[in-house]
Amino acid sequence: MGDPSGIGPEVIVKALSDKIFSRLANITVIGDRFIIEKSKKDLGTKPELSLLDLSNVPQNNFSYGQHQPSFGRAAVEYIDRAVTMLKKGEADALVTAPINKTSVRSAGFNDFKGHTEYLAAKTDTKEFAMMFVGKRLKVALVTRHVALKDVSRSISTDSVHKTIMLAAGYLRKYFKIKDPKIGVAGLNPHAGDNGLFGDEEAKVIIPGIKLSLGDIKNIYGPISPDAIFYEAIRGKFDAVIAMYHDQGLAPFKTLYFRDGVNLTLGLPFIRTSPDHGTAFDIAGKGIADPASMKEAILLACRLSEN
Repeated sequence: MGDPSGIGPEVIVKALSDKIFSRLANITVIGDRFIIEKSKKDLGTKPELSLLDLSNVPQNNFSYGQHQPSFGRAAVEYIDRAVTMLKKGEADALVTAPINKTSVRSAGFNDFKGHTEYLAAKTDTKEFAMMFVGKRLKVALVTRHVALKDVSRSISTDSVHKTIMLAAGYLRKYFKIKDPKIGVAGLNPHAGDNGLFGDEEAKVIIPGIKLSLGDIKNIYGPISPDAIFYEAIRGKFDAVIAMYHDQGLAPFKTLYFRDGVNLTLGLPFIRTSPDHGTAFDIAGKGIADPASMKEAILLACRLSEN
C-alpha cells in the first residue's frame, strides 16, 4: 500500500476500480483497512478488493501528507509481508506503491535508500538494477540514489558491465527480444569528446562495454547523452544504459511522467512500481492520476506469465 499518508492508497483504489484487473490476476492489497476504506469513502467508490489488513496505522488524528515514524514503519511492514508471501510461493509478483524515505528513516531504518535496495537486501540479491519502462523507451541505471558529486567515483567497469547484462537478460527473457540492441550513454558532455571533457568513458565505460560483448552482439556506445534518448525512441535501441539517476529519468519522465513503470532487475521475483513518489502535496485531494499504477500492475501481470 505504500505510505498511508501519500497517494498510494488513492491510486490503488482508483486503479483496481477498473474491472480489467479482476480478469487478469488475483490481486491482494497488503495494507491497512482503515486507510483503504477512507480512500474509498473520499473517492466515492467501492471496488471489491482482496485486502490483507495489517491494522498498523494509528487512526487518531490521521491526516494525509505528513512525515510520521508510524507511517514509515507501516510501509516497511507491508513490504516485509509481501516478501514473505513471495518466498512461500503465495504470490507471483509484487507491485509497490510509493513510500516516503524520511518517514521510513525516522522509524529507525537509518540506512534505508529505497524499495530497490531494501528488496535486494531482503532477498540476498547481489546484482540488481532499476529499469524504467515506457512504450518506446526503456532505461536502466548504473547508479541509483547517489549525489551528483559522487556519481563519477560510483561508476566502475564492473557496474557498467553488470547493468548491461541485467538489462539484456530481462529483454531476452521477459520482453522476448532475442538479440537486444543496447545503447550505453556516456557520463560527460559529448561522451567525453576523446578526453576533452573527462576520461570516465575511456577508463570505465568502454571497458565495461567490452566485457559484455562476448554475450551481447549489439552494444553501442558510449554515446553522447544529449543524443542517445532521441535515437532510442526512434527504435535504434531496445534499452539505454544511463550512468546516473537524472541522466536517465529526466528524458524518460518527459515522455512517460503519467504512465511510466519502474521495474527492478535481478530480484527472484517480478517487482514493479509507479514511477512517482508519495506526492504529499496532493495526497487526500482525490486528484492523483492512477495511470502509472495501472501500468505497473499490467506489466507485473504480463511479465509473470514468462
